[in-house]
Amino acid sequence: MSAKLKFWGVVLVSVCITVEPMTNAFARTTAEIARKCSALTAKVYPPLVPGNPAAGREGGNGHSVRKLFDTCVANGGHIYKHHYKVNPSGKH
Repeated sequence: MSAKLKFWGVVLVSVCITVEPMTNAFARTTAEIARKCSALTAKVYPPLVPGNPAAGREGGNGHSVRKLFDTCVANGGHIYKHHYKVNPSGKH
């Protein structure tokens, strides 16, 4: 019984040691995307009173701000899914 318990303990520890660095990298990437999306959302819907989130936003309500933020996170840090390069000549 003790040998089985020791074996499964070693397996569990090795799995945790293997998985932990992957979750840290994922969390770090997600936090970076969230910071970028928060800044982009603040540019689109600037706060009425800087530093006071309870004052509201210009041009949008809570639902529209949250929807834009969620869309940005879903698109990996970009507000719009497709990015088009603007041609200086104005032609596509």
